[in-house]
Amino acid sequence: MPAELRTDNKNSILQNGSARLPPLSIMPQHGNNNSNSKQTPISDSTGSSGKDGIDGSSSGQRTTHRLLKRYRVEVAASASSVLSTLSTFPLDSVKTRMQTYKYSGFLDCVRHTYQTEKFRGFFRGVTAPMASITLVRTVSFSIYQRAKYAYSDWIKKNFGVDVIGHISAKGSYPNFWSVATFGAAGATAGSCITLIACPFELTKLSAQVSVLMADKKNCPKPESHAIAASYSNKGTLKTMGNIIKHRGFGGLYTGFGLHLLRDTLGTGIYFMTYESSKQLLTTIGGENTHSNPLAVLVAGGLCGIVSWALIYPVDSAKSIYQRNSLMYSKGQKVEPVKIEFFQRNMYRGLGVSMGRSCAVNAVFFSSFEFLKKRIKAMDDV
Repeated sequence: MPAELRTDNKNSILQNGSARLPPLSIMPQHGNNNSNSKQTPISDSTGSSGKDGIDGSSSGQRTTHRLLKRYRVEVAASASSVLSTLSTFPLDSVKTRMQTYKYSGFLDCVRHTYQTEKFRGFFRGVTAPMASITLVRTVSFSIYQRAKYAYSDWIKKNFGVDVIGHISAKGSYPNFWSVATFGAAGATAGSCITLIACPFELTKLSAQVSVLMADKKNCPKPESHAIAASYSNKGTLKTMGNIIKHRGFGGLYTGFGLHLLRDTLGTGIYFMTYESSKQLLTTIGGENTHSNPLAVLVAGGLCGIVSWALIYPVDSAKSIYQRNSLMYSKGQKVEPVKIEFFQRNMYRGLGVSMGRSCAVNAVFFSSFEFLKKRIKAMDDV
């Protein structure tokens, strides 16, 4: 969450501090006996002639604008999530395939996917993340913002350190307390959003590798082929239904423990890196650095790259375990997947993932900053 977001509400109040007064009604002059004098309706500041329909429309527009301004962070995050997810989904699809199956490299995976599934293969399962990531990002940003202020208040009360004041101070640099606050708030947000994200991400993974699972040579046991093949060529809702059919409702949370670990660590690192790098860029480049697209690109890209580099083996273990589980019915034992750091097989697709993350965050934060400022600059109708 950008550091400047913490002052948005205050700035919004300052900008709108001169509240619009209701139009003054023109009262008839008691001393005027001219019978030919007529009352001419006076338009208010919105151009209304006093008619109920127009007044109602103007009132509705004012309410809409005020709601947009109040929730501009959530609105900007939602719209930016849709744009960034759709534009970079093919890279996510290639990453998942490289994690769960062996390819000689990025180009080999792209070539094989196109030859067997054509262009559509790169967008299999896009519906689930379009819905889940939009919801997850919006909720995540909201939880992060609240957690950041809650932890900052706790630190100030117990240790006498004003974290928010330090971050807001011109020319300040990240310190232990600010980094710890960002990390703890991010981890809190990550642990909460796992409850929402896990079913959608499992569905996305199933759709992305469904064709590969259906291949007999990729099935660990002959009897698992029928289950694996049942996931092929299904949409988001049908895939969810198929998971429930074979693994029960609890099957939607297959791999939840690994998912929770990944999101808690990853989101903590993500926000910690983004906030700290933004603070550094603002201090080094000046207070208006956040308006520079290059600064947004660097901070956004860096937070994605760093977080993926540190938690990638956890994500690989999650993907492999979920893939394996989809080949078994409820009650059948699925061998756990061990998280192994610095093992080459656990880093397959890391380059693709880091490139994708850089692109996703560049698109997301550029769009996010632009939309947030445009909504903030809107005039009340």
